[in-house]
Amino acid sequence: MTLSSNKQPLGFPDNVQVVSTMRYLDKPVENFLAENGYADFNLAMHVNDNSQTVARNRAQLIQAYSLPNEPKWLEQTHSNICLEASSAECIGDAVITQEKGVVCAVLTADCLPIFISNQYGTQVGVVHAGWKGVLNGVIESTIAKFSDANLLAYFGPAISQTAFTVGDDVYQQFIAKDVKLKDAFIQKGDKHQLDIYQAARIILKDLGVESITGGDECTFKQKDKYFSYRRDGEKSGRMAHLIWIT
Repeated sequence: MTLSSNKQPLGFPDNVQVVSTMRYLDKPVENFLAENGYADFNLAMHVNDNSQTVARNRAQLIQAYSLPNEPKWLEQTHSNICLEASSAECIGDAVITQEKGVVCAVLTADCLPIFISNQYGTQVGVVHAGWKGVLNGVIESTIAKFSDANLLAYFGPAISQTAFTVGDDVYQQFIAKDVKLKDAFIQKGDKHQLDIYQAARIILKDLGVESITGGDECTFKQKDKYFSYRRDGEKSGRMAHLIWIT
């Protein structure tokens, strides 16, 4: 397994490969900090970056991480849709596969990427779990597509609680979904700080997923490593989160 942040998902099978990219590929940090918000390794076509630059970055991604195939890129809409990688559809917020060499992918810039594998490494997937997707049930719909009950989950980099302030309307939607999700919030005046990692843990554990690792990065605060929409606005690029079976 390979993560650009050098953190391996504990317990994942050896035949499952995992990658989370950063906002730069191989440029010294001091150089990229002076650049525009896209830096040099944005992998999203939908953020008004130069399309030829993004195509170059995607080609570099395949080479740098020795990907067996072009990733299945999704059109993400903060939905609860989980797609089979073999599907011709591309509108969704999670993708799974049982086929070797098929690369599942999501793009993020604050939202939580969740890598999932069964204990045998015969079925894997990755979820784009922003607060809207969590409310819409993207975690539940993805877990429901796994045929094995013994699953492993790993959280890629997302925004941390102290950087993620939301309104009372969002808080009320979460506790309406499940009162236990109250534990993922800290109240700050008339606002709330959301721990998206904790919200996902609560949901996953309710679904029977006990092996959950990761969840200690902050895309907003770690400017030297990650894109962040909340920090950089519309010129924020996107990281890619990839999983496949060898």
